Amino acid sequence: MSHSAKPIQEISSFDSLTTRFHDSLSCDENKPDFRELDLASPVSPLRTRGSVANGALTSSSSSSSSGSASAKNSNNTHTQLASRSETKSNNHSGELSGLSETSPIAQDPHRSSNSKPGHRRSVSAEPPLIYSGGNGATSASSNGTVLPSGNICPSGKILKAVPAPRNATGTGRILKAGSGTGNYGHGSIVRGGGPAAGSKLTASVMDANVTGNIHFAGEAMMVRRALASSDPEEVKKAGNELYRRDHFVEALSLYDRAISLSPDNAAFRSNRAAALTKLGRLGEAVKECEEAVRLQPSYGRPHQRLASLYLRFGQVEYAQRHLFFPGQQPDQSELQKLKSLVKHLNQCTDARKIGDWKSAIRESDAAMEIGADCSPQLIACKAEALLKLHQVEEAESILSNIPKLENYPPCCSQTKVFGMLAEVYLLYVRAQVEMALGRFENAVVAAEKAGMIDGSNVEVARVLNNVKMVARARSRGNDLFSSGRFSEACSAYGEGLKYDSCNSVLYCNRAVCWSKLGLWEKSVEDCNQALKIQPNYMKALLRRAVSNAKLERWAEATRDYEVLRRELPGDNEVAESLHRAQAALKKSRGLEVHSMTFCGEVEEVSSLNKFKSATLSPGVSVIHFKVASNEQCEEISPFINMLCVRYPSVNFFKVDVEELLAVAKAESIRTVPTVKIYRNGEKVMELIRPSHQLLEDSVRNFSL
Repeated sequence: MSHSAKPIQEISSFDSLTTRFHDSLSCDENKPDFRELDLASPVSPLRTRGSVANGALTSSSSSSSSGSASAKNSNNTHTQLASRSETKSNNHSGELSGLSETSPIAQDPHRSSNSKPGHRRSVSAEPPLIYSGGNGATSASSNGTVLPSGNICPSGKILKAVPAPRNATGTGRILKAGSGTGNYGHGSIVRGGGPAAGSKLTASVMDANVTGNIHFAGEAMMVRRALASSDPEEVKKAGNELYRRDHFVEALSLYDRAISLSPDNAAFRSNRAAALTKLGRLGEAVKECEEAVRLQPSYGRPHQRLASLYLRFGQVEYAQRHLFFPGQQPDQSELQKLKSLVKHLNQCTDARKIGDWKSAIRESDAAMEIGADCSPQLIACKAEALLKLHQVEEAESILSNIPKLENYPPCCSQTKVFGMLAEVYLLYVRAQVEMALGRFENAVVAAEKAGMIDGSNVEVARVLNNVKMVARARSRGNDLFSSGRFSEACSAYGEGLKYDSCNSVLYCNRAVCWSKLGLWEKSVEDCNQALKIQPNYMKALLRRAVSNAKLERWAEATRDYEVLRRELPGDNEVAESLHRAQAALKKSRGLEVHSMTFCGEVEEVSSLNKFKSATLSPGVSVIHFKVASNEQCEEISPFINMLCVRYPSVNFFKVDVEELLAVAKAESIRTVPTVKIYRNGEKVMELIRPSHQLLEDSVRNFSL
């Protein structure tokens, strides 16, 4: 892409810049003594330079049960964070801090010295709660036994009832069930009655019935104390603790509080950016990092975050600028990502120039795999390539996942991509996708907006003209069709195809006009063109099936109707048309046509000769051997009736073995229900007491 030419030259001199690294950043000694937990980059961990003081980080889990799944997950998260933590040599960074003397964990008098990281007894030192990821409901019997509802252990065993915890007065302790939508799984449980009366805690932090998070007494007290505090450092430390526990929304609220108390603290801004990144709010994270850099230009951490964020946006120059800010050695892994990104961007540009759309997709995917997963221009390039390869639904799907450009940094919309602004390129691609899907009005709106921003671009002007002409032709053709002037409507749709020869909607519309004129062969030809462009176009497939039936091409009609039947299982008209086409096909081949009914009723076999005829039927035949008084036969019979409707191309028969003992003896039927499947007169499968899933899978496989 055009913006990558300059960075290529600069990247070649990266090695000479790496010698300008200083072991630490200089800071004003009068600033508060902060300790840092390195949150790493928003894309991948940046190389760290140290370890957490006093050993590995240990943090309490929200679950007091050492055997709960949530505790294990929390413990794993804490261990990974600890492995990336660092402490600056001068202890003035102000970033997310490690454990300190004021940490709620360090103050916990009930925490044993040998307790494992991520596990903690409750303050009341009561037996641990046992709960699972169910609905969080817990029932208590009159004798004080807690019966967890739906508690299934990982081993698959049902949890045994455990004595209900008792408080100091000997009364049962109330457990409140939350909404179950929080970070720790379903069935959120809150100790006690929630926050104290008059608490100033925000609903996003404390109301478990709203957030679904699990808040135990220690954590709640920590947050309550932080929000009531006027010390920004204490608030920041509480936010760091919540961040470590993956409570990013709540951590963000505390960072907001810390910033309100100390607006000019760059570390608080950087921490807030880390939480925003975790929440996927990347544009806001960029703004926070830029504000941190403005407040403290020599502060390295926001530069590192900006480099990673801009790499995710595919902005090579901006990423390079922050990766090589003065006094900081670039992280080698990020540097390698940047070099690879430049290579794939250039190769993607070259592939687009020559119309090698498969290579364009491959290079776009490679660039996004490296880390540029939020690059609007790369996503749009892949969508354009998919469109050119007639994969319209896939193109629309990935375009719909691009956030609005106002949520991106301004540079993302102003970057030049293939000779046009990124914002214009997105509209340019969207207009073509909308037109391919038959949403002509939307296509015109997108193309006109692109023309207003950059009307001088040749490609934009061409697409704008084509979109307008195609939309006009489609509208005129529709009007003529509605008035019964089918021949003129064909001409109008043909005029639109001159401007967009790959528009499946125009081909399908013209096919309908040909069929109205009785020109079935031309109708089939236009349907073939539409399906070549858009293989899953059901309207074109239905029109082709109808036209082939009119031409008495029963094999082709049956094949199309079978596909339609699978895609539209609830469409009775399609099922009936398939039934008629199958009967006509058999008749055209000189085969006997049984009186198969079209209502999901399985045909009853009443004689040995009829049974032999059923097994010799062309195609697939399913024969159900049953006994009327057998419960299993009664249970599976309605399901077989349903299969008869679902797979109309298959012949279904039933045999009552008590009434036709000769057939049962000849077929060695000893157990019912038994199902035998025949194909073109040969038995291909026998199922004894099959499950519904096995039976349907077998019928489906042989019906294809």
